Amino acid sequence: MVVRHFLQHEVIASRRALLGGLGSLAGALALGGCAGLAAQGTRFDASSLATDPTLLVATTRKRVNGGRTKPWFGPERASAMTVARAKLKPPSDGRFSLAAVGLDDWRLSEVEPVSGEVGDLLAQAGGQDVLVYVHGFKQTFETAALDAVQLSDGIRFRGQTMVFSWPSRAGLFDYAYDRDSAMWSRDGFERVLLSIVAAPGGGRVHIVAHSMGTMLALESLRQLHARYGGAAEQRIGAVVFAAPDIDMDVFSSAISRIGPLAGKITVIAATNDRALALSGRMAGGMTRVGAAEKAAIERLGVRVIDASQAGGGIVNHDLFLSNADVQRVIRRSIGGVAA
Repeated sequence: MVVRHFLQHEVIASRRALLGGLGSLAGALALGGCAGLAAQGTRFDASSLATDPTLLVATTRKRVNGGRTKPWFGPERASAMTVARAKLKPPSDGRFSLAAVGLDDWRLSEVEPVSGEVGDLLAQAGGQDVLVYVHGFKQTFETAALDAVQLSDGIRFRGQTMVFSWPSRAGLFDYAYDRDSAMWSRDGFERVLLSIVAAPGGGRVHIVAHSMGTMLALESLRQLHARYGGAAEQRIGAVVFAAPDIDMDVFSSAISRIGPLAGKITVIAATNDRALALSGRMAGGMTRVGAAEKAAIERLGVRVIDASQAGGGIVNHDLFLSNADVQRVIRRSIGGVAA
């Protein structure tokens, strides 16, 4: 079962490769897609990506081929963070499209590095909220970006969507490298958050971090609070930690040092998360927050959603992407946070 968990993203990546090969056929079968939505006007219950298929990117990965051709960014650590725009190809639309039978999905078509800070990318957003996704262990740049897109589209997010991608080797036995790379990237993520909250006339920034990415996000929030306090916190909206791969004691210590930001955190946990059970054994038997009992997490002063019953699979580590009920929780968390 453990091996199945670690092979999960390889299966997803293989499926996406198949979809890329079927791209021309998908185009022939598409009945509407993005252009169709734009012509009809924005659907009431559609994500902003449906009408503007653009993903914002901030990454501490080293560029490959100048960051302009696939795979764009690799597993190595860069000397400087890259900010970019990624163009997306939405899944085909219509009853007889490939998407209707599960054979089409979002794809990355182009990544364009840009100069300046993240806040510069948001200057023309018109005060929209921003959803920032931070991925977890064993992810390529492309799989992380597409997970961000799937999440945003799944919760029908209305605003700008961004992926923060840190250097992961995306390998079965590279847990230590990934963990160190995540922590190494915390200053970069703090810089991203500061750039967003400092942008004049902008909306709120909502953070969804998964698994190992929650450790990075929490550390960056702790640093942001220590350096800027309330000046930055007012623009932070919802903070969702999905299956956090963090030691309970480390989590408790950090939560006690981020002030009012703790009240904005929602933890999605599942006691039957087998990936976190393995992580806990690797950490000397220490329970990870995402696999702990709801009452134990609530005592730390954060909101908790127990998704144990939502996990009908073998691993139950990616419920924020695969389970509609969990996605509704994320959507409500974002919608229910006061500005």
